[in-house]
Amino acid sequence: MRPTDIEHLIAVGRPALAPDGSFALFATSRPSLEANRYVGQIWRVELRGDRSGSRPRRLTLGVADSSPRLSRDGLTVAFLRPDARGRAQLFLVAASGSEAVRLTDAHGGVGAFAWSPDGARIAYTARVAEHGRYGTVEGVDAAHEPPRRITGIRWLANGVGYIADRPAHVFVVDVPSLGDEPRYEPAAAPSHDAAPSHDTARTAVPTSRQLTLGDVSHAGVAFSADGAEVLTVHEPIERDRRDLRTPLVSIAIADGAVRERIGVASQLSIQDVEVAPDGHVFVVAHHVGESGVDFVGPRLAVWMLNDAGPRRLTDPDVVDPGEIGSHLSFLGDDVLVQNRARGRVTLMRLTRGGDLRTVLDGDVEVLGHAASDDGTIVAAVATPEGFGELVVVGEGAVTDFSAALRARSVVTPAEHVVPARDGYPVHGWLAVPEGEGPFPVVLQIHGGPYAQYGIHVFDETQVLVDAGYAVAYCNPRGSAGYGLAHGRSIRQRMGTVDMTDVLDFLDGVLERDPRVDAARLGIMGGSYGGYLTAWITAHDHRFAAAIVERGLLDPLSFQGTSDIGSYFGDEYVGTDETRIAAQSPLAAVGGVTTPTLVIHSELDHRCPLEQGTRYYTALKRRGVETEMLIFPGEDHELTRSGQPRHRVQRFDAVLEWWRRHLPV
Repeated sequence: MRPTDIEHLIAVGRPALAPDGSFALFATSRPSLEANRYVGQIWRVELRGDRSGSRPRRLTLGVADSSPRLSRDGLTVAFLRPDARGRAQLFLVAASGSEAVRLTDAHGGVGAFAWSPDGARIAYTARVAEHGRYGTVEGVDAAHEPPRRITGIRWLANGVGYIADRPAHVFVVDVPSLGDEPRYEPAAAPSHDAAPSHDTARTAVPTSRQLTLGDVSHAGVAFSADGAEVLTVHEPIERDRRDLRTPLVSIAIADGAVRERIGVASQLSIQDVEVAPDGHVFVVAHHVGESGVDFVGPRLAVWMLNDAGPRRLTDPDVVDPGEIGSHLSFLGDDVLVQNRARGRVTLMRLTRGGDLRTVLDGDVEVLGHAASDDGTIVAAVATPEGFGELVVVGEGAVTDFSAALRARSVVTPAEHVVPARDGYPVHGWLAVPEGEGPFPVVLQIHGGPYAQYGIHVFDETQVLVDAGYAVAYCNPRGSAGYGLAHGRSIRQRMGTVDMTDVLDFLDGVLERDPRVDAARLGIMGGSYGGYLTAWITAHDHRFAAAIVERGLLDPLSFQGTSDIGSYFGDEYVGTDETRIAAQSPLAAVGGVTTPTLVIHSELDHRCPLEQGTRYYTALKRRGVETEMLIFPGEDHELTRSGQPRHRVQRFDAVLEWWRRHLPV
């Protein structure tokens, strides 16, 4: 796989399924180098009868359509499409196909959204900017806005920027019939006439009604079974204490009255809310303890709300729903939930009594799922051969978007379990180019740290293999997917067993595979992987070169500069400055002699640019061969969702660095 082949990484999003199981809808997204953005449409695939000649067809023809959601009757699709300014707006299209109709004109763009049970309205979240900011007043740009007054401890979000002056609020909008005559923008009146009245029946989009006010932000929306209320998660912005607890509230459609459903006393941080057809409320949440910030190795579980409060249905040591994109869907009285484990993400069926059985497993990473009234289950999955496909559980794939990717000679890595020096089993993979070798080896380290390398096609690995490098990577202690003790084992002891785990795994695969060259080694990682790369090169000098990308490099300054600095560093490295220094790559930089490329992004609010520039400067002062690459306009997600051309330029720089310091 070459850097430009990222155009063949076609992702398949969370599907929607007709109530009778007759068809499924899903969105695709891929990087386009020509457009220098991510492009994709909504697709429909038939699931009934003889499907031998049935192929998915595009339902929409927008540039970047996403997030299809079907009305309860299965006739209308709501989805997101960016407007001329790139802000996501709600659109409608008939499930059988029609011209798309725009539903919103949200200044801050639409976030989460949900249909009411009767299909009469849609609830959604959108950021509402303080007047005078973010283009709300024509002619007032960012440089001329008034100063921001900060009183809380969280005011930034990676990928968003400042958040205290633009909280996300909840809106509802009535859904028009797609058979109605289109709405028309009223013409401007002559200057000597009165201004035209904005009749909502003839404006360009229906009028949305804002349900929430104030400085509390909201995440997620779900309608109650009777459609009278919208459930959403409260996320107070101007907090004066470190607190990850997020109450669940219901907001009455009629008058905006708010009632609490899950309070802070439950000590839950909620990431997904779904309402079953019979009205029972389910959430995916983790328990953050009395401190409100006990998130290391989060105790994620599925909870069901009843009169006595939330009741936990799953054991966090048995089922890990995952934190990004995880959601619930319903199959009769049961709940479908993802389970992250050992590089896979499987799909489980959960009863309300807490019983579990697997419905989809093997070499898959489930990205989203849906179920119909007739028992059909569909899932979007990634595999060792593909970046994204739609499968019908029990039947197989109904798409083949990965054909072009397979033609690029994708290598399937070999799976290994290597005992660490203390006997602990370290699980990971080794990808080796075709041929006898010996090949130089690059050790890759993932971010997080509570994340996992998976089995899906990974461009970071495949591009290096194509260039002639073997790649070793694993999930050391501190990673997700191996139970709570594994994930919590590096709390306030970073750079200990996590360091020895990755090094011992590397040694193990070097011994096992004669095609790899133990004398020619490189090391690289991003975010927490950047942390561990910088930490390792301060203590181990076997590597010919290193790449430290968007790293957490000074935990001390991280606490006052990162969007998660109010709690992340405190929990992972502690608050005692002596203990922080004992876990700090910047404090240990004097031990580094390895040539190092530092890569960072200008708009990274997760691991801010100063982390990279200060580390780079420290290496320069000590005479270490080092270079720095800074990407304008990018945030912490450069390698995953950055501008496609920037992603290719980054790959080019990475390969050039390795050719120079670790030639094949």
